[in-house]
Amino acid sequence: MKWDIVAVLMLVTRTPVRVSFCGGGTDLPAFYNVNESGGLVTSMALQAYIYVTVNKRFDDSIRISYSKTEIVDDFEEIQHELVRESMRMTGVTSGVEITTIADIPGKGTGLGSSSSVTVGLLHALHAYAGREVSAKQLAQEACEIEIHVLNQTIGKQDQYAAAYGGVNQIYFFQDNSVDIKPIKSEKIQEISEHFCLVWTGLSRKATPILEQQSKNTESKMNRLLSMRKQAEDVSSLLEIGDWGSIGAMLGDAWKLKKGIVDGISNNEIDVLYDKLMNLGCSGGKLLGAGGGGFILVQASKEVQEKISSQLGNTVIPLMIDNCGSTILLDDRGA
Repeated sequence: MKWDIVAVLMLVTRTPVRVSFCGGGTDLPAFYNVNESGGLVTSMALQAYIYVTVNKRFDDSIRISYSKTEIVDDFEEIQHELVRESMRMTGVTSGVEITTIADIPGKGTGLGSSSSVTVGLLHALHAYAGREVSAKQLAQEACEIEIHVLNQTIGKQDQYAAAYGGVNQIYFFQDNSVDIKPIKSEKIQEISEHFCLVWTGLSRKATPILEQQSKNTESKMNRLLSMRKQAEDVSSLLEIGDWGSIGAMLGDAWKLKKGIVDGISNNEIDVLYDKLMNLGCSGGKLLGAGGGGFILVQASKEVQEKISSQLGNTVIPLMIDNCGSTILLDDRGA
C-alpha cells in the first residue's frame, strides 16, 4: 500500500493571562459609554500562559481537546463557543485538531483566562491560514466574539492585555476605540520581588457578578470614578517603584470594589485577606469579578515565603510577560 506524504502542519501559540492593578469595571460599556473620559485600567500581562495548538488532521473532521474532547464533522456542532466562533472568524472550519492547555486553573481565577484563550485561538488559526495579524486585530476580534457575538457581559481589558503583553494603561473611549499606553521603567522589572498572587482555593463564574455590576453602574458611579482615578495614579507609583503606596492603594480599591455588588467577597475570602495582612502584606485585592480566584498582594519576598509556608496557599510571583500572544512553533511546510 502506498501512502501519500502529507506535510506536517502544526502551530502553537502562547498567550499570557493578566493581572489588573486598578480600574477594573471601568472597561465595561455601562461605564465608558456614559463617562466623558471613558474607562481606564492599569494592568500587566503575567508569565502564566494559555497554549493553543492547531494541527492538520488526516481527514476533514474536527477534533477539539480541552477539559473534554469533541470530534465533529461540522464546526457548527462544536460546543466550545470560543473555538467555534474563532473558527468562523478566521475561516479555518475543517480538517484540524485544536487543543488548549493552561498553566493555571481553567476558570474562575480572575486572571482573564477565557479572553486569553480567545486571543490565542485567533492567533493560531490566522497563522494556520497563512495570515500575519497585529495585536490590535487579535484584541478587537476577541472582543467582537466575546462581547458582540456571544453577548457576554464582560469588559475589554483582558483581550488587550493578552494580545499586547507588558504593563499598560488601557483607555476605553465612548466611540469604542481603545488606546494602549505602555508603562516602562527599570523599577517595574523588580515587581516580582514586591508582589505576588495568592490562590484562594475558590473558583466562581464571573458572568452573574458582572451582569449585576453592569446594572449597578449608575448607582455606583462615584465608586467607579474613584477606581478610575486610582488607575491614573498607580501608573506613576509603578514607574518609581513606590511599592508600599501601591499596596495601600490596592487595599482601598478592594474596599471600593466590595461596595459595588454583593457576592464579590465572602467569609472565606475575608478571613484569608485578614491573615495575609497580619503576615505583613501592605494591601491587596481580589482579582477579576470576585467570589474566588487569586488575591493580588504587595508583599516582600520574606512575606511571600511566610504565606506559602504558614498558610499553605499557592503563591505566584508577579513576573511580567512583555511579548503578548506569540507563535512558539510553526511547522507549516516542514
